Amino acid sequence: MASTLKRKEAPSTGRSSSKKAKIEVPEYHLTTSLRDENDNIIWPAPKVQIQNARKTIRESAQPNNRILIVPDKDADGLTSGCILRRTLILLGASADNIAVHLISKGNTIHTDVERDKMASHNPSYVFVLDQGSRSGPPVIDSPHTALIIDHHHAEDGSFPNGAQFVTACHSPPVATASLLTYTLCAELHPVVKEQCAWLCIIGTHGDLGTTIKWLPPFPDMTDTFKRYSKKALNDCVSALNAPRRTATYDVISAWNALVDATKPEDVLQVKRLHLARDEVFAETERCTHTPPKFSYDGKVAVLRISSGAQVHPVIATRWAGHLNSKKLEVVLVANSGYLPGYVNFSCRIPRCARSRDPPVNLIESLKSFADLAEDPTLRERLGDAFARGHKEASGGIVPVEEFEELMRALRVGEKPEKQESPKKAKEKSPQKNTLANYFSKKD
Repeated sequence: MASTLKRKEAPSTGRSSSKKAKIEVPEYHLTTSLRDENDNIIWPAPKVQIQNARKTIRESAQPNNRILIVPDKDADGLTSGCILRRTLILLGASADNIAVHLISKGNTIHTDVERDKMASHNPSYVFVLDQGSRSGPPVIDSPHTALIIDHHHAEDGSFPNGAQFVTACHSPPVATASLLTYTLCAELHPVVKEQCAWLCIIGTHGDLGTTIKWLPPFPDMTDTFKRYSKKALNDCVSALNAPRRTATYDVISAWNALVDATKPEDVLQVKRLHLARDEVFAETERCTHTPPKFSYDGKVAVLRISSGAQVHPVIATRWAGHLNSKKLEVVLVANSGYLPGYVNFSCRIPRCARSRDPPVNLIESLKSFADLAEDPTLRERLGDAFARGHKEASGGIVPVEEFEELMRALRVGEKPEKQESPKKAKEKSPQKNTLANYFSKKD
């Protein structure tokens, strides 16, 4: 490991007595936006996608239409689903005809069992929010209209067959799913801002952190922050994220808490969310003290844990703010206890590498790691659930054997051969100008 690496006992205990050099990380909202031919900012998604998405939402909100909402399990996904549900009801949809489907632990919308469960609702409209983007068969086999609302990295054609989509991934600063959904819906009914602005803040803080600044191109949330305390809004993030991180994967508790709430305080009064948060906190503390091992080149820090709870993303985020090295680019936390036969892992960019030029791209980094393997088929064998998510926060679910092969390709735990410094080499070199040589030459 490079000698410049500094590591304390654990990232969650105490403050460092030694001062670190301050690393300037650019404000998220200042990320350079793309512009169209008229010099207008393309945000939060391309204009045509936004217009088509609004049209589909309006068309679906007929009282007799059966609607299925499929949100992701975290605060961002759940709030985006709740924003859409409230908008549909405001537009005239019947609440009794709106169902929700929450994907089971370890599955995706492409898993056969999930497709069957979604189809069992017999929906005419299916809205998939914050689930990531990849190509595959239609969301369900029966006739339907599907709309994907997402912000994860996606290549051209990375959507289910026949599905419409609106994605923020190519329109920096990349909006969260809740922020994208709020922006879509706020123009559809005048009451949406009043009912859903606080949900948008919670979801956005869940993905981008609680210190994000609500400045253009983000919407003005001044009135919402006056109406609700920032502490209550931020406490909702951890409360809503907790159930899906537990070993029981109790996502429905978080969804129900949101559906019934009219303000952040309503969410915080749900006892089940507090119990889940305590459970996750204890499991995080148990696993977070795992010492990292490093790749041969010092670019990757790997922490291995085993937990039935989904604490690997939290631990990756903690250590990403803790480790400091000139070489370090990726913090990877691997959880071998989450799904039998698989390793679930999360990657984050360490704070010390966030201002690098060119910037670190975790998705491309992971793919390049797989290409280091002796067997050129490794990248293919890692599957479609490898290197998913965002450039700044990626991860995957891969078979155990393939993950171990990836670790061998990175030569994790191997220490590079020490190169002797010129100073030490000089000290060890035979001294020719000795006192005996001096007198012998003189004689």
